[in-house]
Amino acid sequence: MASSWFPRWQKKSAMNDDGLIAPDETLPAGQTLILGLQHAVAMFGATVLMPLLMGLDPNLAILVSGIGTLLFFIITGGRVPSYLGSSAAFVGVVIAVTGFSGQGLNPHMALALGGVIACGALYTLIGLIVIKIGTGWIERLMPPVVTGAVVMAIGLNLAPIAVHSVSSSMFDSWMAVVTVLCIGLVAVFTHGLLQRLLILVGLLMAWAIYALLTNVMGFGKPVDFSGVAGAAWFGLPHTTAPVFDVQAMVMIAPVAIILVAENLGHIKAVAGMTGRNLDPWMGRAFVGDGLATMLSGTLGGSGVTTYAENIGVMAVTKVYSTLAFVAAAIIALVLGFSPKFGALIHAIPGPVIGGASIVVFGLIAVAGARIWLQNQVDLSQNSNLIMVATTLVLGAGDFALKIGSFTLGGIGTATFGAIFLNALLQKRRAAPEKQAARQHP
Repeated sequence: MASSWFPRWQKKSAMNDDGLIAPDETLPAGQTLILGLQHAVAMFGATVLMPLLMGLDPNLAILVSGIGTLLFFIITGGRVPSYLGSSAAFVGVVIAVTGFSGQGLNPHMALALGGVIACGALYTLIGLIVIKIGTGWIERLMPPVVTGAVVMAIGLNLAPIAVHSVSSSMFDSWMAVVTVLCIGLVAVFTHGLLQRLLILVGLLMAWAIYALLTNVMGFGKPVDFSGVAGAAWFGLPHTTAPVFDVQAMVMIAPVAIILVAENLGHIKAVAGMTGRNLDPWMGRAFVGDGLATMLSGTLGGSGVTTYAENIGVMAVTKVYSTLAFVAAAIIALVLGFSPKFGALIHAIPGPVIGGASIVVFGLIAVAGARIWLQNQVDLSQNSNLIMVATTLVLGAGDFALKIGSFTLGGIGTATFGAIFLNALLQKRRAAPEKQAARQHP
């Protein structure tokens, strides 16, 4: 562990090289702010979508994501580059607890909030145990072959969401293709700052093309800014006080296991991409995420988790500076108090967001493959091959299992399936190896 709580960030000024900006390095303030904006944009889609599915105020979700990210930054000592946003793992259980119909604000959200807080408390406890005894037991449960499979499964699990969001019409599908092309062109044919901001720049380019085709030329649904014009600049988001119902708490608290696996996979992916050992900060990361979830539930928001979308941004920009996430959190805080910004979010065309999601979710899946390559995982071994194959199908197919009143979604079944199969098959394989060693000393 480092002697000081926060690192001494080294400033780098060059933006046109192929070098990596490490977590304890930073760019000039202006560039850091712009990169923070890109991270804020990357989390917008899921952080806004998940609350809408659960009947929460999107502005509140953005606000608590900013607060939670700052809390995570402080607790991890600025060592782990991550953004905390609304977790998809809570959607199913929250809807089950509240019976939400899917329209407007959830009138029974208070029942679920007590469960969200209980989940955060359990998550925090797991983090404290990791701080006390280390991550060795997690390492044994989730070696690189498992974490790579889980990260790839997360990306593949998110893929249908992006594809379905742009499949309502042929125009929407083609606009998603245009968005992907815009991002790709920026990624390949630009340099320096523009290339590092490829997702943000590509999204703005695609939005401009969409407005030209719809508002000017009459194709598809035009961009509607009437809601933006009528919204106030500043205002408080809608908050809800939690109610602590035992049954709801029992249903929602186990989501902490999924969050641990998800966070572990994300941190392992970042460690693999940066070449830094982030294991000493794993326990703090769990505690930070757990406390942020408790805080979010107290204010009326959903549970939060580290965001794979932002890992995709880091993978393509090669900027892992934790100060970029401070900038993103501050931007989220400011925007969370602006109803006008909430209206602007709704004005971004769905096909454009969907196209950007296709790229980002794909980058998440590729990050899993990178873990395998960097750790020289041998997929010719049947034990690894069977585990990976099963995990990817469970995740991509969103295979769900119902355990009593608790539903384990695709990411959960993929994660626990990977852990179980790896432990079972590796153990079976180890037996003949030990027997061979005894016969040939």
